[in-house]
Amino acid sequence: MTQPPAFARATYLERRKTLMSSLQNGKILLLGNQESSMNFKDNWHPFYQDRTFLYYIGIDQPGLAAILDLSTGETTLYGDELTIDDIVWTGPLPSLSEIAEKAGIGHVLPLSRLSEAVQESNVHILPPYRPEHRLMYSSLDLPMQESIPLLKAIIKQRSIKSTEEIEHMHDAASLTANMHRRVIQGARPGMKESDLVAIAEEYRWSQGVDWAFPPILTTEGEVLHNHYYGLTLTEGGMVLFDGGLNNHSGYAGDMTRTFPVSNHFSSLQRSLYDTVHRAHTRAVDMVAPGVRFLDIHLAASRVLVDGLKDVGFMKGNTDDAVAAGAHTLFFQCGLGHMIGLDVHDMENLGEPLVGYTDTLAKSTAFGLKSLRLGKELEPGYGITIEPGIYVIPHLIQMRKAEGAYADYIDYTFTEKHADAGGIRIEDDYIVTSEGAQLLGEPLERSADEIEALRS
Repeated sequence: MTQPPAFARATYLERRKTLMSSLQNGKILLLGNQESSMNFKDNWHPFYQDRTFLYYIGIDQPGLAAILDLSTGETTLYGDELTIDDIVWTGPLPSLSEIAEKAGIGHVLPLSRLSEAVQESNVHILPPYRPEHRLMYSSLDLPMQESIPLLKAIIKQRSIKSTEEIEHMHDAASLTANMHRRVIQGARPGMKESDLVAIAEEYRWSQGVDWAFPPILTTEGEVLHNHYYGLTLTEGGMVLFDGGLNNHSGYAGDMTRTFPVSNHFSSLQRSLYDTVHRAHTRAVDMVAPGVRFLDIHLAASRVLVDGLKDVGFMKGNTDDAVAAGAHTLFFQCGLGHMIGLDVHDMENLGEPLVGYTDTLAKSTAFGLKSLRLGKELEPGYGITIEPGIYVIPHLIQMRKAEGAYADYIDYTFTEKHADAGGIRIEDDYIVTSEGAQLLGEPLERSADEIEALRS
């Protein structure tokens, strides 16, 4: 069943008009995604439309491309109508012309005509992040060099979420929060991680929506992206669940909660959790237009260091420890990222362009190189805030052997508690003129609230 465009016809017309007004001449080529086979031609992975194509064209089905002609201001959709061989498998569906009209597109041509439109023209293209994109560019005799002016124009436009978009983002965040609450309340000692994924899957299917990304659900929270679900929940352990759902129009939610398998955190777990929660609160309080997200990341890192000093993992001067990068022994990733139609919004367009500027380059240092967003915030940005503490035995051993951070790390205490695991707290926000607006229905966050859910 083909879904109609998520927004009004006028919205897509205005989006394309704004984009075309940002460039001087030529044509913009936007490629939709193709079906992707698992193990033979007609056994497909679930289809996932290119988000830039979805933003400007609004049609969520495979095998399409679009040309935006800067000289005429017209948009042409390229794709093939269903044949009777297709219809026996899909049932009758609206024609491309019918769907295109709902997105304000009056010109529809077969995909075979696309090559005519790009001959002897200045064609602006995007980076080919999928193999079929490269094949398409090659078949059209187009260079693989993406258009930096096009990239910058799209990033500038898509970064600022409209009132309509924010409503959809609230919806995606609420779906995500409700899923998390069911998982937190449903967990019991003796379950497998896969049993909790099943609780999340049941809710996802009941809402008829897709994952925004493969869920991370693990009793080994120190492993940042763990997609193995075979371990058993045991008394005294913790579960980290980083999961998000797309709503029906494709906007993503992305939240993380860490909770005890028992009804209560242990003393050490509680201290570390409270430290992460204070860092999260500090980061949210700092969100404002004109503030660099890099500076928020570093401020949250200082809160983490203070807490780790109180517990016994770290020592020394907090500012000096962060400046030296000692905090990255426990906080190896970034504080957050942009979010919208993509869970890492527009990351396929290039992280340095999306999260940084011509005057603020992305760091190559351990820890900071994983910070996807560093530039000044603007009203309308969708962002995540997700500080964490990750006690990784192998990293501890390596840094100790290197003699690193000896002035700031109590290696005796740290090795004694190398099984402390990982804790992350993540929520989604819109930057407003006044600060950070939480997206979606609030999900319990403090240690007291999490323990109340577990009880």
